Amino acid sequence: MEFPCIYTFLGTVFFFLHSLLLSSVSPPNMPQGSLEVFLASAKGLEDTDFLFKMDPYVILTCRTQEQKSSVASGSEPVWNENFIFNVSEGAEELKLKIMDSDIGNDDFVGEAEICLKSVLREGRIPPTAYNIVKNKEFCGEIKVGLTFNPEERSSRDYDDRDEYSRGWKESSHSDRDRTSRRDDSPRGRRHSPERERDYRGRDSDEDRRRGGRRRHSSDED
Repeated sequence: MEFPCIYTFLGTVFFFLHSLLLSSVSPPNMPQGSLEVFLASAKGLEDTDFLFKMDPYVILTCRTQEQKSSVASGSEPVWNENFIFNVSEGAEELKLKIMDSDIGNDDFVGEAEICLKSVLREGRIPPTAYNIVKNKEFCGEIKVGLTFNPEERSSRDYDDRDEYSRGWKESSHSDRDRTSRRDDSPRGRRHSPERERDYRGRDSDEDRRRGGRRRHSSDED
């Protein structure tokens, strides 16, 4: 009867360790959701074309996700385009790489990096001008707006935990049922001392009756 308690204890320990593992892999305080980037415009870009106007475009990168804007015209381009990125653990900054589209190789104009801590905390940052840098020198500004849409905490982790707990509970119940079946079987059945004395008394009375019958039959012979 002690084995189900042991299985229940082991199941509780396993469930606790599994919860710690889930919390370490996916921290509950780490925001997750979608990041909406509004690419408004830029100004003060260095025109790399001598005969024609530059044709700037922007490559937006958030961790391993990369998107590209349309090609605008001139050193003060206007895009007014929106981009959506999935934000998960490790997303700390948004990189903007400004390029000049050419027939041959595209020219590098400059880049800007935007820290995402503020928008993840506040939820929205209106269109703001960020410095564009090339070789550590200022070479223009780019205006970008950010909106973070957090998603509700997925119940999948809790479902996994419930699944493990249900599994251990079912295992404990099945072990308890098997133990009870073994106890109810003739081989595994246990009797109280009073019942044992009753059985021994019945056996003694039966033996005396059998002995009396054997003596009676011998006297008749």
